[in-house]
Amino acid sequence: MLRTRSRVTSEAIAVDDLLRAVADPSVGGVGLFVGLVRDHDQAGPGATVRWLEYSAHPSAEEAMERIIAEVAESYDAVVAAAEHRVGRLGVGETAVVVAVGAAHRDSALEACRTLIDRIKTEVPIWKRQAFDDGVTSWVGL
Repeated sequence: MLRTRSRVTSEAIAVDDLLRAVADPSVGGVGLFVGLVRDHDQAGPGATVRWLEYSAHPSAEEAMERIIAEVAESYDAVVAAAEHRVGRLGVGETAVVVAVGAAHRDSALEACRTLIDRIKTEVPIWKRQAFDDGVTSWVGL
């Protein structure tokens, strides 16, 4: 039976907790993605990021749970978990963690990649970033 876990939180994410959440005797491989706040933006040189702030719609956790279940089922995963931070995060902090346990590594890794891609595009979580020059901007709006 498939087990899933999703959480949108203002607390720090413990990667070890998600690894434990996907532990199961039938798991032969775990796909893990840890998204960190980086110090630059893809917009180009000179765009030094000071912090990010994530905001979530009240339905974000429910949407994430639905996506986790869909992806896990598509890849025959045994367990899958994801957590996303909200609030202000500094450079180097963990923003999102996705872990998928499956019988084989290929399924675990492919499911992990699909899961983070779908969370980034489908879960109603928005990102505002602040730069060294004091300018802030919303990403993806």
